[in-house]
Amino acid sequence: MLGCYQGLGGAEDTGAGAGSNDGASEDAGSEDGTGDDGAPVEVDEVGRSGLRRLTAAEYDQTVMDLLGVDPQSELLLPEDLRTPYDNDYTIQIVSEALINGADLLASDVAETVVGDPALRDAVMPCAPTGPGDEACLRTFIAEFGRRALRRTLTEEEIARYAGFIDHAVEGGDFWIAVDSVLRAFLQHTEFLYRIEVGTPVDGEPGVFRLNGNEVATRLSYLFLGSTPPDWLLDAAENGELGGGDEIRAAATMLLADERARSRVVRFHAMWMGFERAGVGGELGAAMQAETRALLERTLFDEIGPWKDLLRANETFVNDALAEHYGLQMPGSDTPQWVPYGDSGRQGLLSHASFLSVGAKFDDTSPTIRGLIVRENLFCQEIPDPPDNVNTDDPPAAADPDACKVERYAAHRENGGCAGCHELMDPIGFGLENYDATGRFRATELDRPDCPIDGNGSISGVGDFNGPAGLANLMVQSPELDQCVVTQVYRFAMGRFALDEPDLAYIQSVVGTIGDGELQFDQMLLELVASPSFRHRREEEV
Repeated sequence: MLGCYQGLGGAEDTGAGAGSNDGASEDAGSEDGTGDDGAPVEVDEVGRSGLRRLTAAEYDQTVMDLLGVDPQSELLLPEDLRTPYDNDYTIQIVSEALINGADLLASDVAETVVGDPALRDAVMPCAPTGPGDEACLRTFIAEFGRRALRRTLTEEEIARYAGFIDHAVEGGDFWIAVDSVLRAFLQHTEFLYRIEVGTPVDGEPGVFRLNGNEVATRLSYLFLGSTPPDWLLDAAENGELGGGDEIRAAATMLLADERARSRVVRFHAMWMGFERAGVGGELGAAMQAETRALLERTLFDEIGPWKDLLRANETFVNDALAEHYGLQMPGSDTPQWVPYGDSGRQGLLSHASFLSVGAKFDDTSPTIRGLIVRENLFCQEIPDPPDNVNTDDPPAAADPDACKVERYAAHRENGGCAGCHELMDPIGFGLENYDATGRFRATELDRPDCPIDGNGSISGVGDFNGPAGLANLMVQSPELDQCVVTQVYRFAMGRFALDEPDLAYIQSVVGTIGDGELQFDQMLLELVASPSFRHRREEEV
């Protein structure tokens, strides 16, 4: 159980462990309001931060990087609720399900590793000479423990874990001790949670400067979704993550890691809702591959402005998906880049992965599609419907045979709903020519008597027709770039709700864009190089 192993370095070590890394020497005592590089800390831009548990995806990636095993933890850990992100610590709770799940996962992973000679050899830094080889076990504990807990272990901690050698001697098998060590680390509080302590900033109650290992952990889980690599831990403990230029350099190296691509793709999938798109099978896989290819090419290979995701004039499809879209088929089951031509499609907003999110009542929902654009891409908050409105019932009009556009128009005439639906529905109707699988249609589902004109509008911005028209209208809005920064910040901080310091921090990052367009990589670097990234504000009790 989780509680059994905490005595070997769990909750009782949180304070000592945090002080045993570079923070013990580099950050002793309180500090003034400047960073190591002398840059002033705008404490009004320091956001609050709390105890953050690894998400199932982060747990899996961390264990894979540490041990080469995919634990598929979502089967045992509590569900990570979406906000739309899965890492909002404000809704994470400690539960019996978490304790039991962590225990079972630790047992399964440890058993898998010690039972596989190839995995054992990859993990062990030395070859044990026999069941009682305590020196080899200590070496393993020091190296693995540093990577698992994201800090260097104290000699006392190593000695306590090394006590498992008695079990190995008794059982005549060195790997019994390794099994016990792995189980202990994989249930350790500092493994399951990202604990930030830091050093108080003089004259600023409740504001703390993070130590090097805490900064390294923030960086690594933002860019890789995993524990810091050895080189980043080395930099942290050598005092090389104290200034903005140093952090920028480390972040640049992390962006070059292949895992960063998957992390950025997954962030976009949660942000825009297509992480759990409704289309499955081979066609659904082709849709996901299409969107991943666009994200990787635009943001990593060509390093273009983020808005190029909405401007793309070609897409990555195989014959099946091209036929589904009505595009020129590449003549292959292997996806190729093909032009959109005069199809009316353009960029990410015409991908089936995006269009399939707004489905309801066995058809598309103009309201949901409009809501996604407003809330997710413009960061505008739309109030929840009144309690007396049943959103499970489709909009109705006086004429039961009315077409959808008429039924939704009647819905907007409802006094309590009109204001919000005027913001959402006209956007969704501009995408109505594309069904819930992203396929073009000229008439409503099962209603050939109801033609679709595809005309839509963004209130206060302008009119458009189809995904291309919507994209071209959206890229003209400065609110789009600001929303991109806001969404990345929410994901980076593990908190969806924003306070005044958060908004000030976001605005300072947006200010670095100037008159140009937001470059996603440069925005990330600006975000983490700011002094605010290496500080935290404590939660109010």
